[in-house]
Amino acid sequence: MSKKKKKTHMPVRLNILFFVVFLLFSALILRLGVVQIVKGEDYQRKIDRTVNVISKNDAPRGLMYDRYGHVVVDNELVLSVTYTSRNTSNDEKLRVARRLNDFIDVETTAITERDKKDYWLLTRPEEAKELVTREEMNELNNDHMKIYRLQLDRITDRHLAQISQEEMEVLAIKREFDRGYAHSPQRVKVDVTYEEAAKVLEHLHELPGVDILRDSKRKYAYGNTFSSFFGNVGQIQRPLIDHYLARGYDRSDNVGTSQLEQQYEDVLRGKKAVVEHILDGSRKIVGPPQEKLGERGKDLVLTVDMELQQAVEQIVIEEVERVKANRGFHDNGTAYVVLMDPATGEILSMSGYDTSRPFMNDDLGVVNYAFVMGSAVKGASVLAGFEAGYAHPGKIYHDRPIQIGNTTKGSVGGRSFGNINDLTALERSSNVYMFEIAMAFGNYHYASKRGGGLNDRTKGFHQMRYFFNQFGLGVKTGIDLPNEGTGYNGGVQQLGHLLDFSIGQFDTYTPMQMAQYVSTIANGGYRIQPRLVREIRQPSIVENELGNIIKQFAPNVLNRVDMTDEQIERVQEGFRLVVHGNQGTARGFANKPYLVAGKTGTAQVTLNGERLNNHIFVGYAPYDNPEVAFAVIVPNLYIRDSIGRPAIAISERVLDTYFHLKTNRGSRNIVDELNEFDGFDEDVEEEETETETETETE
Repeated sequence: MSKKKKKTHMPVRLNILFFVVFLLFSALILRLGVVQIVKGEDYQRKIDRTVNVISKNDAPRGLMYDRYGHVVVDNELVLSVTYTSRNTSNDEKLRVARRLNDFIDVETTAITERDKKDYWLLTRPEEAKELVTREEMNELNNDHMKIYRLQLDRITDRHLAQISQEEMEVLAIKREFDRGYAHSPQRVKVDVTYEEAAKVLEHLHELPGVDILRDSKRKYAYGNTFSSFFGNVGQIQRPLIDHYLARGYDRSDNVGTSQLEQQYEDVLRGKKAVVEHILDGSRKIVGPPQEKLGERGKDLVLTVDMELQQAVEQIVIEEVERVKANRGFHDNGTAYVVLMDPATGEILSMSGYDTSRPFMNDDLGVVNYAFVMGSAVKGASVLAGFEAGYAHPGKIYHDRPIQIGNTTKGSVGGRSFGNINDLTALERSSNVYMFEIAMAFGNYHYASKRGGGLNDRTKGFHQMRYFFNQFGLGVKTGIDLPNEGTGYNGGVQQLGHLLDFSIGQFDTYTPMQMAQYVSTIANGGYRIQPRLVREIRQPSIVENELGNIIKQFAPNVLNRVDMTDEQIERVQEGFRLVVHGNQGTARGFANKPYLVAGKTGTAQVTLNGERLNNHIFVGYAPYDNPEVAFAVIVPNLYIRDSIGRPAIAISERVLDTYFHLKTNRGSRNIVDELNEFDGFDEDVEEEETETETETETE
């Protein structure tokens, strides 16, 4: 009996246990159902509100040094006022702009007429309605865009005169607001004073979207010297925004917008510091922030000697002003100078001066502006004739006036040099010797008036330009800047124009192209890419010291000209005779200890109906071991004895300065020397000649 009771007792207890487990599971399932179904959306929203907030701090850009390790472009810590729009209405932007104007001073010079019209429409809505009649609105089907355009057209100067100076300042601020992107900070004013920053910070609660940002701006140790080539830094331009976003930039980032800053943006750009915070649903920080340190951009060591650059700029200013004082220029005084190492392509100095410009700095004209260069290109004409077989070292042509159609062409001043060879043609700057070469290119035999001159001029132009291109004339030099000019190509014209081409009176070339051309002759026929940057270095961790080298740029040979060493040496000798020959067109330069070789040019141009001259001198020194090549162009000169020959005067003073600085330094390069390119030290045969101080106009 007791056994039966025991057996029936165990199942009851198990049943109770199972029932309890059932209740617990039921409660758990019920709870999960409540969480997932009833309150699921609420909990999901809380999860969604838990976000990672990332802030990025701009890193300073890399520095720039000159070739001797002197800082030329630095960074200066400043404070900037920024505005971040969150799809804010125009009325709200206007309200914030008015309040912000109470705390900062802004410039209004960048405001356009269109900006003022838009502001007038926004702030004077009732008057704006009166500009378009009801009938006109109906005719336009109440198309808001068409009505807006009609309103813009009908806003007059009288309407715009209603805008006060204070409103102009508000407009300037709102203009910057509108230039930004949603959720991306837009710089409203860079380099605010500490007083302005303090006022803005004190009233941030009244200025939604406004903030103060630690920023930096470029600082130039040498003032405006060479500043045109350094370039500018600014916010990303709208057409380029996708390009930069794809490379990891933010919309509000500053980038290089011109010249070296743009060319080397990838190098100069710093690595931003990143701070990441995790916020919960109540916007409280969860845990410590994760921080990644930033890094300043990499540094550039330039090829330029800033002490030489300062001296060259001053020389150009003084010589242009001297000529201008003697009323030597047709209009504005201008001049351009390039100094480069013919063995490496390194630019030592570039300068341009234009008295018509606000700051008179026209450095960029060296690579952008092209001029008729006259006889300075005759070295290329002789070498083209050599290579084509229409002349050879020692070839004699008879210099006398020639008749092409109804035009008589000859050497300068109608002089006849008689029988001359290639050396004399260069020394005395014979036009006719070059004409004979050009006529051969055009298959025109002047002595017998036979041949297909007019039929073969196309071939003649193409062939001569092909040889000129090999020296960098008429093509890009490859200088490491975002843009450069290539000059004017006159195309294919009459046979007489082919003759003009051979003496530099048809196509035009930039001063940089002329410097590359004469460097190619100086170094034995190698066209070297001109460079403004010689090294990329790690940011220095020690003040006033350069960081480790990342990349060093070796000379880049773009091409070797087709001519033989013997042919090039022959033209080198002709260039030497231009300065050191008894009848050389630059023989007044012969008393210099650094032994110059070069070629003068006096190109005839017409401006506003007046006949003028461009004066040119290109060359290199020392002629037996060239270390500096130069090109000097002084355009649009009257033909007056009182002005002398300004290109030669500038060249003399510039070379005096270069060799004086070299002697005082005792070393040609102080920063690590680039490897010399083999084969550039070509010997040029010297010829002892009597020097004369009397000069002769070419």
